[in-house]
This record gives sequence, C-alpha cells and structure tokens, in this order.
Amino acid sequence: MRALVADPSAPHGLRLAEAPEPVPAPGQALVKVAATSLNYGELSGAKHQVPGTVLGWDCAGTLVRAASDGSGPAKGSRVVTFGGQGAWAELRAADTAEMAVVPDGVDLGAASALPVAGVTALRALRRFGFIAGERILVTGASGGVGRFAVQLAAIAGAQVIASVGRPERGAGLTEIGAAQIVVGLDGIDQPVRGVIDNVGGQQLADAFALLAENGSLQSIGGTANEPTVFAPYATVGIRRSIEAFTMGGHLAGDLGYLVGLLAADKLDPQIGWRGSWERAEEAADALVGRQVAGKAVLDIT
Repeated sequence: MRALVADPSAPHGLRLAEAPEPVPAPGQALVKVAATSLNYGELSGAKHQVPGTVLGWDCAGTLVRAASDGSGPAKGSRVVTFGGQGAWAELRAADTAEMAVVPDGVDLGAASALPVAGVTALRALRRFGFIAGERILVTGASGGVGRFAVQLAAIAGAQVIASVGRPERGAGLTEIGAAQIVVGLDGIDQPVRGVIDNVGGQQLADAFALLAENGSLQSIGGTANEPTVFAPYATVGIRRSIEAFTMGGHLAGDLGYLVGLLAADKLDPQIGWRGSWERAEEAADALVGRQVAGKAVLDIT
C-alpha cells in the first residue's frame, strides 16, 4: 500500500512511499482510508520518528474488516478513527475504542478533521464545568483546535472571546460563535471564567492575569515556542489555576457526539485547505506557516 512515512531527510520529515499493509490486532478493525487531516503536533515531530514509520493521527474511511473480537462497527461501516500513527495510509488498523460511525450524509473529509482538534477542544471545555453565560477566552482561535473550541463553547452558551495573532486570522470567527475577536489580548477589559490557551509564552501569563476568581486556564499548546515568565506575585492573590492538559484516549464516545453535531449542521469542521495527499508537502507548508484557517485535509487518491 501507499503511505506517508517518516523520512528525516524530506521536507517536514515525510514522503509518500510504499509500506507494508497493517495487520489488525483482535480489538482493531481494518479501515480503507478516504481522507486524513494534519495536526501541527504530528508534523512538528515527524523528523524525529523512525524512518519508514507510517505517520498520522486522524482519518476517516470504510471498514473492510471488522474487529475479530466482535467489538466496534460492522464491516462496511463508514468511520472516523484516531491513533498514535498509521492514519496517513491507504489502509489503517484502528482500535475500536478510538472510532465512531459516520452517517451517510456526512463527508468523510469533514469527519477526518474531528479527532485530535475536536476532541481536544471538547475535553478542555469540560474542565470548566457549566459555562452558559460565562466569558471564555480561546487563544490561537484561528487554528484547528481554536475554531472547534469557539464553536463548542458557543453551543454551550458561553460568551466567547477569540484571540488571534493577526487581524486577518479572525475572518469567519464571528460566524461560528465568537462574541468578540481580539488581536493578542488587546481590548479584553473584564475577567474571564476560563481560558483555552494554544499559544503559551508570555501570552499565557497575561491570559492568566485575566482570570476571575475560581477561573482556570487550560494549557493545551505552546505554538509561541517561547518561555512563560510571571512577574513577582503574579500568581499570588485570588484563587485561580493553570492546568496542564492532555487529550487522552478512548475517543469513541466523544467522536460520536461530534459526528452527531456535524450531521445536524451544528458544527463546521472549518477546513481551510483540502487536496490530494500527493500535495502533502504543500499542505504541511501552509499549516506550519500559519496560512491555514482551521484544518488541512488530505484526500487519499
């Protein structure tokens, strides 16, 4: 089969090549992949993977073989899947605990955008508890996770403040639920209940200062690639917190929920780039260069 594999000498550490077909374990189903999405985190680490490793976290396609242990969907089902590797290929062996059925009316390319970005946003928002009527700040709101977080917070009834790096990166955020769009943190003049921070660096410290009492900041990324420095006594005073965040596993239930929102036209995957996986280098250039608003999706052609 063909796959995007690790190659430290190639641009972005990946190339399209031949690879062995995967052999599913008892709790895995074999998926014929139709589309896959790219995430900043997997691209940033591609050059450090063992050469020849089939990369990729997120994909969607059709089951050509159900799991031998009887778990998961039946053969022929359309599914979206998550895993630590193997998504950027014509075939994937996917854990049934990390997949959900995709209804016929939902585009598989749209579904492939959901696992890492959508579930990260959903689970980070859950850390805040009930947020209807609350002010929630999303930094890095123009990216994949950010755009899902804006939408899901708005669906939950929050007043969403979307922070972007440049004015033009705010395009479309009002339409998906942002009540306010700011560049950096300029213009935020009232405390916020929660922060979903994709950026890190000094902006994390400044966002922490905006938290109301008992508010929390979920640190889910660090795209600024710079240290965070707090001024003396900045962390002394009213009770508020910074929490380290990791998405975790067992995504099946959350993926099913998000797919349901797609099917009901309540969630937009915000695909900012889409094309054949033979253009993977172009897609990676655009994503790493912050030229994609939302997600980049590759069709397996």
